[in-house]
Amino acid sequence: MCMMHQAGSGVSLSKVESIARVPEEYAHEIPLTMGFGRKVFSVHNHVGHLEPWPFYESEVPVSPADPGPATAEELDHFMKCRGMEKTLIIPNYGIPVQAQPFSHNELVVRLCRQGGGKVAGALWVSGLPQNRELTENALTLLEEPGIAALKMSYLLGGTADPRKWDEATTKLHETIFRAAMEKDIPIHFHTSPGGGSDILGFFEIIKRWGKELKIHLVHMGGGVSGHIRLLSRWSELIEGGYRVYLDTSWAIGFAVRKLLQEVDRTGIGADRIMFGCDEPWSDYESEFWKIQGARISEEIKERIFWGNAQEQYFSKLA
Repeated sequence: MCMMHQAGSGVSLSKVESIARVPEEYAHEIPLTMGFGRKVFSVHNHVGHLEPWPFYESEVPVSPADPGPATAEELDHFMKCRGMEKTLIIPNYGIPVQAQPFSHNELVVRLCRQGGGKVAGALWVSGLPQNRELTENALTLLEEPGIAALKMSYLLGGTADPRKWDEATTKLHETIFRAAMEKDIPIHFHTSPGGGSDILGFFEIIKRWGKELKIHLVHMGGGVSGHIRLLSRWSELIEGGYRVYLDTSWAIGFAVRKLLQEVDRTGIGADRIMFGCDEPWSDYESEFWKIQGARISEEIKERIFWGNAQEQYFSKLA
């Protein structure tokens, strides 16, 4: 079944008129008239535009991914085109400008307010001392309706390994962690192999704070090495009382199959795994089929596609 349909292929006038109200880059997508027969909530979608940047060896600025939705209309259209009922939104990021993702926090707040009970948000914060004031300002938004998480990534600098933090870095992380624990909300951590985002650093965070702090490991540990390391310790972490969660976005097929089959067999961590499509950096269709195509029970699929997300991120939405 095709997820998207091209404009002009027999759609009704009302749909064409609704498409005309969204920007040109979204106009080729038409809301689904027939879904996959599943309720789907995504716990990982980026919002806001990202300026072009001369990445890697490029001599000219480029935009690797499409812009994220930046208005309530765009976000609603985006969700309808993928058949998503609810979503957790996160500031778009990726260029090496520290203030850039913070600039989307107000957008996240606004879209949550306008989301009609379907949109939760994660605020961008940073453990880098140079971003202390920006982070403190972000934390003042925690009482806004719909804010359900904090977002951190070491792709823009620093490391997840607390053994390598200096005093100022440790204090700022503790401020962030304390704010999340007081609200009983997760920190949504990007993971990727090597560098500052390696899963080995997060294991140390989990060991020190993970029994009080909810830790959402995005991308399931990140890459082959991260997947294998996380899989080898999954049952130990859950049974040890650590508040660890994950989504399967960007995760490689073998790891998703292995984890889901193990969870289906043992039940350990069945309430900790959630669906995330990570648009616009990944794509909804492939992320959906990693779960839909898995040889596991319907009960586990239901939990991953929406049940766990409802409990973790959406239960307090108006």
